[in-house]
Amino acid sequence: MSVLSIEGLKGGYGEVDILNGVDLELEAGEILTVAGTNGAGKSTLAKAVVGLLPRVEGNVRLGGRDVTRLATEKRAQNGIGYVPQVANVFPSLTIVENLEVVQGVRDAKARIAEVFSLFPALAERKRARAGRLSGGERQQLAYARALMTRPRVVVLDEPTAALSPALVADSFSRIASLAADGTSILLIEQRARQALAISNRGAIMDGGRVEMAGPANELLNDEKAAALYLGRYST
Repeated sequence: MSVLSIEGLKGGYGEVDILNGVDLELEAGEILTVAGTNGAGKSTLAKAVVGLLPRVEGNVRLGGRDVTRLATEKRAQNGIGYVPQVANVFPSLTIVENLEVVQGVRDAKARIAEVFSLFPALAERKRARAGRLSGGERQQLAYARALMTRPRVVVLDEPTAALSPALVADSFSRIASLAADGTSILLIEQRARQALAISNRGAIMDGGRVEMAGPANELLNDEKAAALYLGRYST
């Protein structure tokens, strides 16, 4: 059984549909990259999965359970973590305070210690305010916040968008490590080639639909995918 199943997902904002029938499956412990041109619906898909899209039709299932009608915080408690592209930490709070305010965490103090073991650089600066962190450190903190609830699935929306080129490779390495530790990753990413290189499977969206899907290495070597969707950020 898939850890995350998306079936016939439609919806958007007001009366405008951004998603026009999306079907995807995410297996346990894998990375699934969702790529596509700007405006294809990738970030809207992420919002639909975590419960932030105001109007949705279709189904989102987590481990077979229908969570389509659950609020975002309930989805988080049931095992869906989320790292948005922007506003992913509280800049006025310290690192440790950013972790303490995550709701629905059993034995939060012990869990913070576990998360710090994954991100030792954060532990060293745990009293620093998030607004004073570097871009890479802020991203680590965003990942740490998402992991506090021990999620089965983490949705990452454009995690490399705000990073300098020097930090991009480190970001993809960390994402691969999360999956290696057993977390399933739904990765929304513009740097499609680099994302697919660390992924098990990929899906390419266009016009709110999945136009191509398959093993990541096959998409990387597909001439149509390369010509239409994978040209940007090719290195």
